[in-house]
Amino acid sequence: MDLPPAPLPRTAPPGGCPHAENAVLLSRGAVVPVVLPGGVEGAAVLAHEVLKDFLQRPEVAKDARHFTELREGRIPPGWPLITFVTVPSMLTADGEDHRRLRGLVSRAFTPRRVEALRPRIRELTDLQLDCLARALADGGGVADLREYFALPLPMGVISELLGVETEFRDRLHHLSDRVTANEIEPAEAVAANREMIAVLTAIAAARTEQPGDDLTSALIAVRDEGGDRLSHEELIGTMLLMIVAGHKTTLNLITNAVRALCAHRDQLDLVRAGGAGWADVVEETLRWDAPVSYFPFRYPVRDVTVAGTPIAAGTPVLAGYSAAGRDPAAHGPDAHLFDVTRPARADAVRHLSLGHGAHFCLGAPLARLEATMALEALFDRFPALELAVPESRLTPYGGFTTNTVNTLPIRVGA
Repeated sequence: MDLPPAPLPRTAPPGGCPHAENAVLLSRGAVVPVVLPGGVEGAAVLAHEVLKDFLQRPEVAKDARHFTELREGRIPPGWPLITFVTVPSMLTADGEDHRRLRGLVSRAFTPRRVEALRPRIRELTDLQLDCLARALADGGGVADLREYFALPLPMGVISELLGVETEFRDRLHHLSDRVTANEIEPAEAVAANREMIAVLTAIAAARTEQPGDDLTSALIAVRDEGGDRLSHEELIGTMLLMIVAGHKTTLNLITNAVRALCAHRDQLDLVRAGGAGWADVVEETLRWDAPVSYFPFRYPVRDVTVAGTPIAAGTPVLAGYSAAGRDPAAHGPDAHLFDVTRPARADAVRHLSLGHGAHFCLGAPLARLEATMALEALFDRFPALELAVPESRLTPYGGFTTNTVNTLPIRVGA
């Protein structure tokens, strides 16, 4: 490659913000070589238009059989990013296999099923707001919004959707953190993946014996026109994908949106006055502070040149969603500004933070619905909510795939 590999940040800069690092990487080009954990050489696509094109190029695959170092046995089982590579689901499938898997899941995960969740999402939101109010009272007026609101709400929604019993939820959240961690010891990574599979297998077995009106039961029963159904490995892989993506992305989205609104009171006031909608807040947060910073992986099936940069066949390539969201070439010279009126502009460019092309996030409608309802209810209940610590004291959530903070201490202002 033309440029020497530059290590990706293993953690974001102070305050949990990756954007300073993104700006440095973008200054080197739309595509940059990077070094992944374990010294694995890869690449990251950063610029909005280049990434949009890259995500739908037919010579770029998701199937890990195209990952050269894995195919040649140079990636150990405990590699921190192995879950993103080997889980058998639509996330790691291409072509007809991807269409079959996505079609089967789409048959069970219908828009009607998502819309039917609206009343229950409202109930769960109100319950978590009550928990947050108690935490504020018990904490002398300060509480962690992530712990008492942003996490349990989407975890509760996706668990009820999948038919996951309450006793499994905390463990599944912990395991989700472990199997997607960028910095983890190999033995711990292997153990976390095994336990996650064991827990999901137990949930699937229970739903097989006693089917219910839940998505897991529907996934077990669904068949395509030819009578094919999900294999056991595909079922577990799909459940893992939906548990992890179904709560972690929305958790980060809600956290990042609240943080942005607290730091931009004029934008919050504008929304509360009716000058913009809560859906606009969600879309601008997705662009301005994407919940996923660098998403693994895509692999060119042959040597390609992307924006003038050669990428060898089989190279693992990251999608730089947070960098693309603030790319001034796409979003204008004010791309660094948080502006909830931006989606209403005639020349606005749709962000890529939920993917693009065949692998666009299937759960996007649910994430948008949850976040919109959560933010509106939160600021209706606590209109003077504010950060309890300066932004500079917020600590980043470790790793370069996730973009958020570890905790978000808030208080109810005057």
